Amino acid sequence: MRSQVAGLPEVSLPLEDPAFIRNPYGLLSDLRESAPVFYDPRMGRVVLTRHADISALLRDRRFGRSALHRYSRDELGWPPADPRQANFDAFNNNHMLDSEPPKHTRLRSLVQLAFTPRRVERLQGRIEDILGAQLAGLHGAGSFDLVERYAEPLPVTVIAELLGVPEEARGHLRPWSAAIVKLYEPGVSPRAQAEAEQAVLDFSALLRELAAQRRAQPQDDLITALVQAEEGGDRLTEQELIDTCILLLNAGHEASVNGLSAGVLALLRQPEHWQALVDAAPREDSLPLFRLAIEELLRYDTPLPMFERIALEETQLFGVSLQPGDRVTLLYASGNRDPRRFERPDELLLSRDPNPHLTFGLGIHYCLGAPLARLELALSLRALCRAMPDLRLQEAGAAAQYTGGFVIRGLARLDVQSG
Repeated sequence: MRSQVAGLPEVSLPLEDPAFIRNPYGLLSDLRESAPVFYDPRMGRVVLTRHADISALLRDRRFGRSALHRYSRDELGWPPADPRQANFDAFNNNHMLDSEPPKHTRLRSLVQLAFTPRRVERLQGRIEDILGAQLAGLHGAGSFDLVERYAEPLPVTVIAELLGVPEEARGHLRPWSAAIVKLYEPGVSPRAQAEAEQAVLDFSALLRELAAQRRAQPQDDLITALVQAEEGGDRLTEQELIDTCILLLNAGHEASVNGLSAGVLALLRQPEHWQALVDAAPREDSLPLFRLAIEELLRYDTPLPMFERIALEETQLFGVSLQPGDRVTLLYASGNRDPRRFERPDELLLSRDPNPHLTFGLGIHYCLGAPLARLELALSLRALCRAMPDLRLQEAGAAAQYTGGFVIRGLARLDVQSG
């Protein structure tokens, strides 16, 4: 970072420390009070911890998700692109999440034509059928890993069905996604780069084949809808369609898998909250209550603790001189526990309303898949409460094991038991 940090306190976040990943909230609370804006010399970034500051920057058009639409890497002072992850970088630079207007506006408007709220709401019955089959398979299982056996299968199945990925290819989707998202973490190894590169290539080949099939024989799925999406005579190119589908897979299930497993862990650690949901679950009118509970669980232990924005012009931020290309880290997990915005922020209050958490972002990059994630999470939690009211953490051994990432923070496994 070429910026002058202007006397900001320096703090190196322990992003690879398992203890911090397991429970970052004590340190984040201290930082909100003692160093709400600080400089991390290891990352070379200014870091924001408070809700108001993060919210303001997410809406500030002096900052974006990319700067390469305005400047070359040389102009930004960035190192040359790493040839070991050329395909990942091409994907990352081409989808709407890391694009800026006018490209972002164009891509998002085309994708919205296919990814409509009506299409999402139509999925409720199918989601409930999938959940019923999953829970029937767990009947009598006793102890099991909730991540592998319950949290993972639903969102992967739903996004696969939504896209139109054939059943025989779906087993690859979660491993491909897991490989790709590792490159968003700091300190990426050459092995992780190679695995992500291969995942992008393999997923792209599958989607290219499916897109060709849908052009010839349209079906009622999202790939067909994206192939046909048109606004003002404009359509997605084949590469844009492929990269959009990869993005939808990754974004369409990572938050759901991690949000559900972390949410269930929080509830089982506070059994009175689990029991309250169990008592409400049988009622037909209980879904709004579960929707509220999900918002609180996503605030309480966000699966996406840390995002970033990039300066698009020379500017000042909290007395720091930023140049184009300088990166600012936003600690969503800290903002979601800020007492200036949330009453009793370290407590789990399932009926909290309103709940302006940051988990899905704000501004033009607000998560397009948030309605689907919310629906999946609410239905999944309600179905689990109905089917396994006596669910509890296993007493023997460590109940929760984390994957080791902090940009995308999730449980590798969660050992529970029922019956």
